[in-house]
Amino acid sequence: MTAYPTTRPTVLLATTSSYYPAARLVMALADAGCTVDAMCPAQHPMRLTNALRHAYTYRGLAPMLSLTRAITSAQPDLIVSGDDLATHHLHQLYERERQEGKKDSQLSALIERSLGNPHSFSIVRDRSAFMDLARETGIRVPSTQIVKNTDELKRCIAKTGLPAVLKANGTSGGDGVKIARTLAEAEDALEKLQVPPLLARAVKRALIDHDQTLVWPSIARRHHTVNLQAFVAGQEATSTVFCWNGAVLASLHFEVVNKASSAGHATVVRLIEHAEMSSAVERMVARLGLSGFCGFDFMLEAETRNAYLIEINPRATQVGHLNLGPGRDLPAAMCAALAGKAEQLTPKIAEKVTEKDTIALFPQEWIRDPQSPALQSAYHDVPWQEPALIRDCVRNREKQSGWYSRRSRKQALAEAQASAPVAAVCRAGKQEIIA
Repeated sequence: MTAYPTTRPTVLLATTSSYYPAARLVMALADAGCTVDAMCPAQHPMRLTNALRHAYTYRGLAPMLSLTRAITSAQPDLIVSGDDLATHHLHQLYERERQEGKKDSQLSALIERSLGNPHSFSIVRDRSAFMDLARETGIRVPSTQIVKNTDELKRCIAKTGLPAVLKANGTSGGDGVKIARTLAEAEDALEKLQVPPLLARAVKRALIDHDQTLVWPSIARRHHTVNLQAFVAGQEATSTVFCWNGAVLASLHFEVVNKASSAGHATVVRLIEHAEMSSAVERMVARLGLSGFCGFDFMLEAETRNAYLIEINPRATQVGHLNLGPGRDLPAAMCAALAGKAEQLTPKIAEKVTEKDTIALFPQEWIRDPQSPALQSAYHDVPWQEPALIRDCVRNREKQSGWYSRRSRKQALAEAQASAPVAAVCRAGKQEIIA
C-alpha cells in the first residue's frame, strides 16, 4: 500500500460533485509531498483512498458554510478547486469578504494565492467575456456571442452560419453544451439550456449519484446565460496547467481520441506538442494573472491544425494528476511553488507514469466501453495501489448498468490489469479488487 507523505504544505481540495478524477488528484498531491484535506460530498470516492488526511462534507444547500468550515478547520496553504461550482463558491466567498470590509483578511489572501488576481474572477466565469479577452490578446478564437432569445439567436446564426455550438455558463463536463445543425435544433437547444434544472432531476442526482450541485440552482430557478459559438471543424484538444502569479510552471497538452459522448468529457487522450496551444495558454494565464490548476479547451482546425481557443476551465481537470516527466507534473510544480522554489523546479523522485503518448483514463474509458481497444493499446491509468477505489468504480458502474454482469466485470478488470504497469503488490491484490 502506498505510503503518502504527512508533512506540509497542506492543501484543501474543494469539490462539489462525486466525480472520480478528484480522487486521482488527491493521490497525486499526496504523492508530490502535500498533506491533503478535502471538502467533498459525503459519498465521494476520494474518501476511500489512503491519501486523504481529513474530509469535510459539502452540503449543496449550505455551500458557503461548508466551505468556510473546511477552510477554518484545515488551515490550508492553498485551496485547489476540483470543479466549476467550487471555483464559483470561492469567488463568492472572496466577494463576501470584500463587501464586509475584509479585503485584506487571511481568507482573502488565501483565495488570491490559490486562484490568482481577483480581477480575473468574473472573466473566467463568463464564457463570452473570456473569449472577448482572448481575441483582444491576439489569440485565435471562434466568434462567440451571448444570445438571450430566439431573435438574437437568428441574427447570430445569420452571421456565423451553421452548424453552431450553444454553451450555458456555469456548466461543465459537456452538460451545458449542444451542437445545432439546423435553426430548429438551435432554438430547441437555447430553450433547454436556459431553463433551470428540473427539481426531479436535481433530487435524483442528489439521492442516486450523491451529487447535490443541481439542488440549489433548481430551487432558486436560476436561468443560465447561453453563448452561441461558431463551429470549428476539426480535432478537439485540451491543455491543463499549474500556474503561479501569471506564469505557467507545468503543462500538459493533449489531443482528444475518445469521448464519453459527442459533447462530453474525454476518455482517451494523446500527449502532443503544439506551439500555438502553448503560446495561447501562457498568454491568457499572464493576462489574467492566474494561479493554481487551470484547463483550456481548443479545436485544432482539420485542414490547417490551427488552434482555436474555445473555453477555459478555472479548476483542476481530469488529467491534472498525471506525472509525465519534468515540466509535465502539475502537483510537483505546485509543491515547488509553495516551497518558494518555483524558479528551480526539480523532477520528482517518482518516475513518470508511462512512456506511451496515448492514455486511457480510468474509469472513464472503461465505463464508456469495457471492450475498448484503447484499454490494451494505450496506457490504462488504473490506480492499482488503491483497491478500495477500484472496487467503488466497479460497483458504481454496476449501479449505472443493470446488464453489467459479474463475468464481464472480471473480464474488463483483467484486461485493465494486462494493460497497466504491473507491480507485485498489484498482482497480489487483483483478486481482492474484483471479488
